[in-house]
Amino acid sequence: MDADATGALAADDPSLPGEAVSPSVRRVLAPNPGPMTLDGTNSYVLRAPGAPAAVVVDPGPLDEGHLAALAGLGPVGLVLLTHHHADHSESLAAFATMTGAPVRAIDPDRCIGGEPLADGTRIRAGGLDLEILATPGHTADSMCVAVVDPVDGTSAVLTGDTILGRGTTIIADPDGALGPYLASLERLRDLGGDDPVRVLPGHGPVVADLRALCVAYLAHRAERLDQVRDALARLGADATAEQVADLVYGDVDAAVRYAAEASVRAQLAYLRS
Repeated sequence: MDADATGALAADDPSLPGEAVSPSVRRVLAPNPGPMTLDGTNSYVLRAPGAPAAVVVDPGPLDEGHLAALAGLGPVGLVLLTHHHADHSESLAAFATMTGAPVRAIDPDRCIGGEPLADGTRIRAGGLDLEILATPGHTADSMCVAVVDPVDGTSAVLTGDTILGRGTTIIADPDGALGPYLASLERLRDLGGDDPVRVLPGHGPVVADLRALCVAYLAHRAERLDQVRDALARLGADATAEQVADLVYGDVDAAVRYAAEASVRAQLAYLRS
């Protein structure tokens, strides 16, 4: 079912796909659950009442039903990509063809019919004022999208995989890096001052308090770094990522062992630099 003629996402309409997270934002869960994607990829449709077209953030995997659901909340005037990983970007070309909407991202190679984005870029689309925040770390091209819903005044940040709704994200070495990631977390922590900011993550549930979640993420990273330092003290300064992962991530599920090793490589690069 399409959104109504006024452009509203009909927050109280259970016949529409996904769930309303504010009057102008719906979250539509892609059918790609897994060890790295949690319940699946969250795609977001942004459209204030009266706006002629919507913005879709992260159309996700190449799944016909999921893309049809997103397009049905349109028409779609713009597609934004938080980072290049396939669970967020696989459908970009197909969705751009389906909707005729340009795709914009920080990585120029991911743009289709639209200009690359940069930190601080401001966009007026979907009847909303959007601000792009470059947040490298998970990947080099990671970005967040800050938005204030004009209907109820709630502030939110769409965080991609920089911050998840459950658990913590990996630093995808060598594309990602821990130093920039810590700086990104500190920047997001201070966003909005004392005013509450909601987290609309790429995976997992919506979280009410961006500042509190960033504080928890930073504490977790500090704890992991201490564990890696302890492992190096036991194993020697030239220990490999695999050896360190055996000590620090010894209880991790085999399905995500590669991600643990990627994070250790990023931690080692950070400490050794």
